[in-house]
Amino acid sequence: MFVAVSLQSFWDLSLEKALELAEETGFDKVELWFDDQQGMIRSADVAAAPESFVNKIRDLTRLTPIAFQLDKNVTPEVMTGIAKAAKLLRVAQVTVPSSPLGTPFNEEVDRLRALVGAASPDGVRVSVKTKTGDLTEDPDTTRSLCDSVKGLGVTLDPSYFLCGPHRGVDYDVLFERVYLMHLRDTSTESVQVPVGLGEIDYSRLINKVGHYRNDAILSVNLIPEFTDPETRGLELRKLRMLLDTLL
Repeated sequence: MFVAVSLQSFWDLSLEKALELAEETGFDKVELWFDDQQGMIRSADVAAAPESFVNKIRDLTRLTPIAFQLDKNVTPEVMTGIAKAAKLLRVAQVTVPSSPLGTPFNEEVDRLRALVGAASPDGVRVSVKTKTGDLTEDPDTTRSLCDSVKGLGVTLDPSYFLCGPHRGVDYDVLFERVYLMHLRDTSTESVQVPVGLGEIDYSRLINKVGHYRNDAILSVNLIPEFTDPETRGLELRKLRMLLDTLL
């Protein structure tokens, strides 16, 4: 397994500064965050000029990009360009968001099939993220999506199964399909708390995923609205060291 940091943890910074701080906190692998709203990395820009994007990343950092995380839905055409950039960077994993609750199941299947189909020619895997408020807030629905879309995996965010409306739900049905996990410490009252004050069982998660694959990615992913920039570096270091000791 591989430990990385998501650039979403540095939402308030420029791409250059985010990569710099990711390296300063001791990570050697990074999950690149595509945020069309804030503009750290815009999906349409990458799709339009994948080679230029790849050259920019290589010029900015010695970190190894290991995954892409898309914050918003994209068209299959944009995914094709993103997959080309991923292939050039030797990135084999792209996380996409699920559609909101209320979206017809068959409509979501069609959307995800199109994205998987756009990425697969370049050897890039697509996984859908579990999150409260989306179709994937329910583990059984998420598993059904994977069963209906050949090649689709899961980006598991266990925080949303410990805190919120689906607190305590059994999500073991997902581990067989997990490509990547988004990790932070979480309590039953708050989706993100300082490391050591939460109830995430990292050892169990790693063992469960490791039963099915040894190439899963453990991405430290801090949520902007719950993160204090003043203590961010310390929290990232502590979580990285914790995960490293468990591998």
